[in-house]
Amino acid sequence: MHSSKVKPAFFALTPTQCWRVLACMALCLLLVACGFRLKGVSPLPFNTLYTNINDNSEFGSGLLRAIAASSPGIRFVSDPTEAQARLTELQNRQSLRELSIDAEGQVEEYELNLEFIFQLTDSKGHLVLPPTILRSTRELPYDSTMVQAKEGEISMVFREMQQSLISQIVRRLSSPEVTQAYENAAALPIDEDALKPAPAPDPQSPPVNPGPMSPRSLPSINPASSY
Repeated sequence: MHSSKVKPAFFALTPTQCWRVLACMALCLLLVACGFRLKGVSPLPFNTLYTNINDNSEFGSGLLRAIAASSPGIRFVSDPTEAQARLTELQNRQSLRELSIDAEGQVEEYELNLEFIFQLTDSKGHLVLPPTILRSTRELPYDSTMVQAKEGEISMVFREMQQSLISQIVRRLSSPEVTQAYENAAALPIDEDALKPAPAPDPQSPPVNPGPMSPRSLPSINPASSY
């Protein structure tokens, strides 16, 4: 009885297909050798992080989740003396201002503003990332006959702006410049205040609520309010 041997699938490929497979394998090895990482995963150069940002706020909890997703090995600590790095919120401000008014004195358009200032220091107070200002501004048409709907729209836009700032913060923290600065922190200036316990944002601060708005009476915005 004549028996036929089945050739491995690789040898059943045409020469052109073989070259393509080999080229793909070589590219994968090259990417690994170059330190290629999947998009979205950018490990931080430290393993423990302390922050004074209110993690009970929408903004704070979103930022901590984003940092953890980008750097799965990170561990957040409540005691700054146990942290290899400190992420300090210096200012967190949300505001509205009238941008245009119609002939009847009603607001036609608002400008929404977010400003977040932060810094990153190592355990000895070296400024790994000096005070950094991130801003986001949006313009939004307003209709005084649709107050409730517009309030909801303003809240939604603010949340989108917050998410944009969170992405910017994570990218800044995981940038090669910050990694290099952390590894050479001994040569950086020291912020003496960074060694002191950073005051946490007041968890009792009322959330920002635009409320019924008029061109003469803008809603009160608390700069220290939690997002």
